[in-house]
Amino acid sequence: MEAEGVPAREGSVRVVLVDDHAIFRSGLKADLDSRISVVGEAGTVEQAIAVIAQTRPDVVLLDVHLPGGLGGGGREVIAGSIALLGTTRFLALSVSDAAEDVVAVIRAGARGYVTKTISGAEITDAVMRVAGGDAVFSPRLAGFVLDAFGTSPADIADDELDRLSARELEVMRLIARGYSYKEVAKELFISIKTVETHVSAVLRKLQLSSRHELTKWAAERRLL
Repeated sequence: MEAEGVPAREGSVRVVLVDDHAIFRSGLKADLDSRISVVGEAGTVEQAIAVIAQTRPDVVLLDVHLPGGLGGGGREVIAGSIALLGTTRFLALSVSDAAEDVVAVIRAGARGYVTKTISGAEITDAVMRVAGGDAVFSPRLAGFVLDAFGTSPADIADDELDRLSARELEVMRLIARGYSYKEVAKELFISIKTVETHVSAVLRKLQLSSRHELTKWAAERRLL
């Protein structure tokens, strides 16, 4: 499928729908409320990677099992869009509630996993929360992730994050998402020199040597 070609509503969350059933995508679009603009659709792995690259959405609603590619389905779509993980978030939406499916797509980089049994209003809420940086799971599915990773990502990061000031935390998130120093300065209304100082402090406190390591560190802890 191609990008929608319809401008997103100002202030809305831009979403790409990826599912191999066109009738499901149509129904889902009708159920999503006005806070969401569907800017593209896809039904295969290849189509999804192309449309995501073209539209650069805020959130991708992604089915786990898709035709095409090398047979990796949703995981392969995320892998093929890895360069956008700092700005585009993936929310798995599937009929499957199998532990292996949940864990695999979360390991690949998805920010959450909901089943198709939830309502349109609940899906809208999940999209909005993921766009805002939260991780979202249907009831009981979060347990699979906690079991697989041994503990909550938030718990893993707590001690390390306590080392950072509130401003350093803001800078860290933006740098890890791929913002330039100039863009961070503009976003936070501070000077580029101040950004440089904060980045140096963050790298020192977290014992990292580069912004590439910082991005990897933040991604592993689901902080992007």
